[in-house]
Amino acid sequence: MTRVGIARTKDSYQGLTPPFGPGRSYPELAAWLPPPAGPPNHVYAAVRAALHALGLDSARFGTPDWNPLGELVPTGGRVVCKPNFIRHWNPAPGSSIESVVTHGSVLRAALDYARLAVGPEGSLAIAEAPQHDCDFETIRRIAGLDEIAGFYAEELGCELEIVDLRREAVVYRDGVIVERRSLPGDPRGYRLVDLGQRSAFHGSGLDPQRFRGADYDARATTEHHLEGHHEYLLSETVLSADLVVNLPKLKTHKKTGVTLALKNLVGINGDKNLLPHHCAGSTGAGGDEFPGEAWIDRARSRAVDAARLLLRRGVGTGLLRAARRFESTARGDTFVRAGNWHGNRTTWRMCLDLNRAFYYSDARGPHWDAPGPLRRALHVVDGIVAGEGNGPLAPRDRPLGVIVAATDPLALELACVRLMGFDETRIPLLREAMAAPSFRIGTVRRASDVQVVEADAEGRVCETSLAALAPVQAFSPHPGWHEVLGVRPCAE
Repeated sequence: MTRVGIARTKDSYQGLTPPFGPGRSYPELAAWLPPPAGPPNHVYAAVRAALHALGLDSARFGTPDWNPLGELVPTGGRVVCKPNFIRHWNPAPGSSIESVVTHGSVLRAALDYARLAVGPEGSLAIAEAPQHDCDFETIRRIAGLDEIAGFYAEELGCELEIVDLRREAVVYRDGVIVERRSLPGDPRGYRLVDLGQRSAFHGSGLDPQRFRGADYDARATTEHHLEGHHEYLLSETVLSADLVVNLPKLKTHKKTGVTLALKNLVGINGDKNLLPHHCAGSTGAGGDEFPGEAWIDRARSRAVDAARLLLRRGVGTGLLRAARRFESTARGDTFVRAGNWHGNRTTWRMCLDLNRAFYYSDARGPHWDAPGPLRRALHVVDGIVAGEGNGPLAPRDRPLGVIVAATDPLALELACVRLMGFDETRIPLLREAMAAPSFRIGTVRRASDVQVVEADAEGRVCETSLAALAPVQAFSPHPGWHEVLGVRPCAE
């Protein structure tokens, strides 16, 4: 049985301010953390309880010697925390940034237990490649990163490295890129990893000439997925870490149904043009851009490709902006475009590839001959305020009050999908990852492989079941996933 730890608490971040300290004294932290200041931090307590529920160093829980991450990373090691900082605003009416990004209080608790494990000889980093129109300085403010880093420097004498893994940032207007800015990127550089026949795209029948990525110029997307190659440019900061603590936000997703531990690893990639997001055209023509064969969708697809060609040549920006404004006015925002639906056969394969590259690589390079994953990672999901509906960029706030922890990403995904009220067999990324005959990234093959344990802030634990996690009211999926996930899309 593969264990998942769950802790429940208040379903808001109200009253929490940077640097998000624990607000009370815990025996394992008392020797090196300054005396607690401020009110008790219920999110910090929930992260601690979830780690306890996961069974990490369980025999010493409640004593000064408890060290939950100590079995995952050596003293003196390097830990990289990977949050979800996809974008710095939420356009959904009545909703907040809290359902879009990992909250700083979850990140702070994870960092403290990482520091406990590696000791003063070790090193810590926060690394993320958000969407290319994200303002990282605003994200730093929203998540309290500078206050957390300042606390570590002033109180602990410890440098906390904060890395924006992107090589480029852009500005959109009316959905069109109008400005580009180069960024320093990963100070440790990047590694081009080729999965070849180990890729989930191998034998899929999808045409790389139809691959479309995050930018207008799809040539790089195609070139890195031709002639049996499937290449991704991954962060050395992440790949060289002794332990990665993956900190996703629990929410829905337009291309993969949900975004949890598996999808969050898209943010370890340094060049989003190497990531296929969909295949151009209708399903009948071999694509997965949109369902059906409506003439308006086919015409739009051709027009978008024509506009991409013009934009590559530096012209057509004004025309495309006007066309996007007209289309949004005429059709609204609910029609399927750019593979934002359950028939997307591309994005889940790209996500599975990134996970395989991550789990079968270490600081020396990929090890495809390994009998199983080389790497152990810790996954801690922020479900205090989750997101439903038009995720991942414009979700509706769904207060949930849950932290979920696991070392097996598939076990964690199963628990979170059940917390959302969804059927995992209808989510291709999770279903295919569990069924994979080789290059597996976890041990779970079916729901019966998962053991669910809940803990409260006082350390009391009880075993429950995946079935018991079902909410009273299921999450509303993205509108493009309504047909398969079985509930009505939320009103936006």
